[in-house]
Amino acid sequence: MAFEALTQKLEAVFKKLRGKGKLTEADVKQAMREVKLALLEADVNYKVVKDFIQRVTERAVGQEVMESLTPAQQVIKIVNDELTRLMGSKESRLNFSPSKVTVIMMVGLQGSGKTTTAGKLGLYLSKKGRRPLLVAADIYRPAAIKQLQVVGEKIGLPVFTMGEQNPVNISRAALEYASRHNNDVVIIDTAGRLHIDDELMQELINIKDAVNPDEILLVVDSMTGQDAVNVAEAFHNKLQLTGLILTKLDGDTRGGAALSIKAVTGCPIKFVGMGEKLTDLEPFYPERMASRILGMGDVLSLIEKATAAIDHNKARELEEKIRKEDFTLNDFLEQLKQVRKMGSLDQILNMIPGFSPQKLQGVEFNEKELVHIEAIINSMTKEERLNPSIINGSRRRRIAMGSGTSVQDVNRLLRQFEQTKKMMKQLSELEKGKKKGRFKLPFFNL
Repeated sequence: MAFEALTQKLEAVFKKLRGKGKLTEADVKQAMREVKLALLEADVNYKVVKDFIQRVTERAVGQEVMESLTPAQQVIKIVNDELTRLMGSKESRLNFSPSKVTVIMMVGLQGSGKTTTAGKLGLYLSKKGRRPLLVAADIYRPAAIKQLQVVGEKIGLPVFTMGEQNPVNISRAALEYASRHNNDVVIIDTAGRLHIDDELMQELINIKDAVNPDEILLVVDSMTGQDAVNVAEAFHNKLQLTGLILTKLDGDTRGGAALSIKAVTGCPIKFVGMGEKLTDLEPFYPERMASRILGMGDVLSLIEKATAAIDHNKARELEEKIRKEDFTLNDFLEQLKQVRKMGSLDQILNMIPGFSPQKLQGVEFNEKELVHIEAIINSMTKEERLNPSIINGSRRRRIAMGSGTSVQDVNRLLRQFEQTKKMMKQLSELEKGKKKGRFKLPFFNL
C-alpha cells in the first residue's frame, strides 16, 4: 500500500515523543529532523519538505504545546493539520455546468492509465445519477479506441467514436451527439505521448479551445514519484489544469507525488485510483489521507465503502437469522462476498484507526485464502451447509478434494464458522438487553 513505509517511520518518531512525557525544544527539533528524512525518502519534493518542517516546528515549539499536559499528542495534531493543508485542506469536487453539457477533458502521458480512468470516472458519475458519454479522441495509440469501447461495454456506458478523424472534430461532434441523446456529461479521452512534446500540447490546446471544457483533469501515475510532479507542472503551464487524478495509489508507491503535487502546481487532487477494478476510483479527501498516513485510520471512508457494498435487504434478513440463531454456512459465504466488494483486506485494515496489516507481525493477509474459503463452501452439499455438524471425516476429505484444498483447511474453516456463530449469538444477546431503538448490531446497520 502507498505510504506504508512512511507511516511506519512516522509512527516510530511519534512513539519516541510519547515516551518522553514533557518535551523540550530539542526533542521537537530532533523529531522534525527524523520526519524530514522520512518525507525525503518518500520522494516528497525537497522545497515542500523544507516549508512543511518549518511550519510544523514553529507551531510545535510554541508555548501552548510545550506547556500542555499531552505535548506529544499536540505535535501529532499539528503534523496532521499540516499534512492536510499540504494536500489541499478539503475535498475538491468536480465543476458541473448548470446550463449545458458538462465537458471533462482527460489528459496525460501514455501509460498513466488515462483511458481506464476515463471509464472509472464515467462509472462513478453514472452511480451519482449522471448520464456520461465517453469520447474516443485518442487516434494515435494502437487499439486505444477499441480499449475505450471495451471499457464502455463493461460498465454499460455509450462510447462516441469517429475512427481516426481529427480529434478536434471528434470532440465537437461528441458534444452535439450528447445534446441530442440526453447525455449530461462528456468525458473526452485525449491522446497521450511517451513524453511531453509541442505537437501533443498544441492538439490539446486546440481541443480545449473547441469545446471549452468545465474540467481539464491530468491523470498521473503516482508510482513515478517526482516525475509525476514535473509532468503536472508542464501540463498545467500549457492547459491550466483544473485538477488531477492519481492512479496506482494502491501499489508499492512511496507517496511523494500525493504529498508534493498540490503544493508545487496549485492544482487539487480530485480522485485517486485504488485498484485495477473499474469501481476502484475514490474522491480524494486530504484530511482522510493525512489520517491514514499517520496510522490513525479512515473511519468515514470505511463506512462509505461498507454502505456501498452491503445489500441492506440481505443485511436485515441476516440480522433476523442471527436473532433466531439460524446462521448457516450459506450466510457466512454471503457475508464474505459482501466484505470482498469493499476492496482488499489491506485497504480495509488501513482504514481502521490504530490498526494496519504491518502491525500484525508474522501474520500474512493472503487474498487467496478468501478464494479458498469460497471453494470449500461451494464444494459442500446443501445439507452440509445448513448443518455443518454432519460433516465427518470422510465428508471432509471429499470437500477438500473437491475444492482443491486440504482437510486442515476445511477444519480451519469449520472452526472459524463456529467462532463466528458464537460471536453473533453474543451480539444478539447483548442487543436483547438494550432498549428498543437504542442499540443496533454493528456492521449490519451501517
